[in-house]
Amino acid sequence: MEKIKNIAVLTSGGDSPGMNAAVRAVVRTGIFNGLKVYGVRHGYHGLINDHIVEMKSHHVSNIIQRGGTILKTARSAEFKTDEGRKAAWENMQKHEINSLVVIGGDGSFRGAMEFSKQYPVSCIGLPGTIDNDIWGTDETIGYDTALNTVIDAIDKIRDTASSHNRMFVVEVMGRDAGFIAMHCGIAGGAEAVLVPEIEDDHLRLFDLLEDGTARKKSSNIILVAEGDQVGGAYEFVKKYADRLKGYDVRVTVLGHIQRGGSPSAFDRYMASLMGVKAVEAAVAGKSNIMIGWGNGNVIEVPLDQAVKIHKKLDGELLRILNVLNV
Repeated sequence: MEKIKNIAVLTSGGDSPGMNAAVRAVVRTGIFNGLKVYGVRHGYHGLINDHIVEMKSHHVSNIIQRGGTILKTARSAEFKTDEGRKAAWENMQKHEINSLVVIGGDGSFRGAMEFSKQYPVSCIGLPGTIDNDIWGTDETIGYDTALNTVIDAIDKIRDTASSHNRMFVVEVMGRDAGFIAMHCGIAGGAEAVLVPEIEDDHLRLFDLLEDGTARKKSSNIILVAEGDQVGGAYEFVKKYADRLKGYDVRVTVLGHIQRGGSPSAFDRYMASLMGVKAVEAAVAGKSNIMIGWGNGNVIEVPLDQAVKIHKKLDGELLRILNVLNV
């Protein structure tokens, strides 16, 4: 890989709190290292359509506390084509950019890997997704903030659940991964958690509920990941309507509030360190790596492994949840 000329940063896929902190760190670290730094608006779509602007230090002032992404984000079907990637490379050449920091999830990383195979681009990934489903990193940018948002909602829901002796089935994000549901289930004192990774867990749930009824439990909070085996909170209540007849059931879908909001102190801190290390890795001539988080510090992970290896939910967490609900 030739020496870095200029560097660009983009955010891709779903937004997550902390992306702005990462963008800020990339811009300022690039400037510190004598590079021109460009921001790409609307992800790969912006790369194809030359929505590329040079960024100075003042452009990233006062953004570290903001949720979402100032660069905007989008998914680009066109970038999956040879023609789309060719147009992106031609635009990068116009600005003499040969290094790209991609903040996003596994789909964004796949695009970066394919791009770097075809063209001499140094691609560095930063894991930005609230789902925490990227292998090779303990945490992803935005995950901690999403957990805090869900916990705040659960605490409020429990107040009304207890007041009315109701069961609340609360749906959280997690189409393919139950990290948010399981971690918030433990932290929020939920009676049960349903996640995509564990099949046939609904029958065990009813055993728990019957035991709770025997102990005259006044309310129940059931956390359901949107991609669980049944298909979400409403589908769960619909499918098991007969078994839930004895409960005053309410459904709450938290939805996109989990993606928004000011990032937590941890997400700001982690994203900032990741952004610095991403630029330093590019300057050092590295490519096709992800900057992750492990054992309390930033680490480097091969990008192909981050994409190919499936991150598993720790089954020990379900055992702990059950222990806490005796």
